[in-house]
Amino acid sequence: MTATRPAVIALTALAPVSWGSTYAVTTEFLPPDRPLFTGLMRALPAGLLLLALARVLPRGAWWGKAAVLGALNIGAFFPLLFLAAYRMPGGMAAVVGSAGPLLVVGLSALLLGQRPTARSVLTGVVAAFGVSLVVLEAVGGLDPLGVSAAVASTASMSTGTVLAGRWGRPAGVGPLALTAWQLTAGGLLLAPLALLVEGAPPALDGPAVGGYLYLALANTALAYWLWFRGIGRLSATQVTFLGPLSPLTAAVIGWAALGEALGPVQLAGMGLAFGATLAGQWAPRARAAGPAAVATASSFSSASQNSRKDSMDLTGPALRR
Repeated sequence: MTATRPAVIALTALAPVSWGSTYAVTTEFLPPDRPLFTGLMRALPAGLLLLALARVLPRGAWWGKAAVLGALNIGAFFPLLFLAAYRMPGGMAAVVGSAGPLLVVGLSALLLGQRPTARSVLTGVVAAFGVSLVVLEAVGGLDPLGVSAAVASTASMSTGTVLAGRWGRPAGVGPLALTAWQLTAGGLLLAPLALLVEGAPPALDGPAVGGYLYLALANTALAYWLWFRGIGRLSATQVTFLGPLSPLTAAVIGWAALGEALGPVQLAGMGLAFGATLAGQWAPRARAAGPAAVATASSFSSASQNSRKDSMDLTGPALRR
């Protein structure tokens, strides 16, 4: 890590740290059992705000591509994420998503023909091993539907990440506009589903209104802006390895504020994830910017490609994303 980059890394890291608070906000402040409505309230306001800032609409085939990416990265990912948050302890649900990089590596090899480096595979294995430590420690308290939702959200986001890497970005379009398209498309997809499945919007009290405002503005619009700002100043690998900060934050919040237990095995798994984050910041820049490193973009986000061919996702699983 060079001496001139710590401030940039710290600002970019605020995005996954913010995403790590999603579970606590959902379970403590929002109406219960409303994953579709909650996903809608997080995606659509943020998407419309970013769309107003970007002032660029899709053209040609990108109307369809933006819809597909929005469905995978937002329309499916957000409600599955919130379903997991409603049914699992926050730290447990978020850490499941940290297995996303390993899935992205495999899908990239199949769909993009990108040969993974030993470092990218090792990083994915370490992340998955950390997940297994946390899950095995808490196996007695896990909800099968919650686990399934967390796994499905990671798979949806990982597929969207790989497709975004394959399609890239249209000429002259920045990451802000691509993010706005996906958030808006995903939000528009969720709107009729939320009405049909969950009925009319619930009555909202003060804490719920504050929670939704936080999710839409700070947790989504601002966090995504910081995430893509970091892409322009850091290598793809450096940004990717910031992803584990999301499940770490969720677990710490669950322990400090929600009374969730953290045993020594769980702490060991979290230590592995944090170690991978630090190791990623010291990775050689030229090596990290290669195509194989790009393929390891985190699941707390959807992928976009800039003029240097760096790519990354918009959440993570962590919630992502």
